[in-house]
Amino acid sequence: MTASSPAIELKNLTKTFKKTNVVNHINLQIERGSMTALLGSNGAGKTTTLSMIMGVVTPSSGHVYINGEDFYKDPQSHLKMMNVSSPYIELPKTLTVLENLRVFAGLYNVRDQNTKIDQLLHDFRLKDFRNKPAGRLSAGQKTRLSLAKALLNDPQILLLDEPTASLDPESADWIRSYLKTYQQKTKATILLASHNMFEVEKLADHIFFMHHGKILKEGNRLSLLDYFEADSLEEMFIKIVRE
Repeated sequence: MTASSPAIELKNLTKTFKKTNVVNHINLQIERGSMTALLGSNGAGKTTTLSMIMGVVTPSSGHVYINGEDFYKDPQSHLKMMNVSSPYIELPKTLTVLENLRVFAGLYNVRDQNTKIDQLLHDFRLKDFRNKPAGRLSAGQKTRLSLAKALLNDPQILLLDEPTASLDPESADWIRSYLKTYQQKTKATILLASHNMFEVEKLADHIFFMHHGKILKEGNRLSLLDYFEADSLEEMFIKIVRE
């Protein structure tokens, strides 16, 4: 690992399901301390890409590097400083909110677990549901629990898959503000996968536009709008998807 290495680097990363490349030889670098978005429609390959970065899905070919080191040579050494929140990863349904956080705090060897959990319960407005089984939470409450779980170990690298899914507008706005403040305070590297253009505009410094398993273009918001001759990310998004 060197100080100049990207936090995350993907080289020719590919995943094939039933002879279809759902992620097709993508290459990208995500700088340390950045808030980066992987923007694309449903089915673009965003979730599969995040899953390969975390080792949940094994690549068909290509490489994942974390801080300059091959992730798959020693996944556990990297996972302890990473975490993920996704509506597609269900937490144990029969465990309560509090039990879920305690289990994952133990897995991550979190110091002063009670203090950390109490803070996250407060931050994510889950105190009133602490003794409720995860399987009986509303969709929005499950999203907040997943985010709380993802911050238990103060990850250096945080992967967020549709982090405001199922949240009402006020809660979604609050979560976006929380994540922005968290990133600025901790200097964590955050990779956000989303099809929500408003969310990406609010949070991301750098954007990778993904379509049909490929990275079409990367850049900041203004450079992408200029390249695609669009006035907004939404116009750009619709123009590409409809082509």
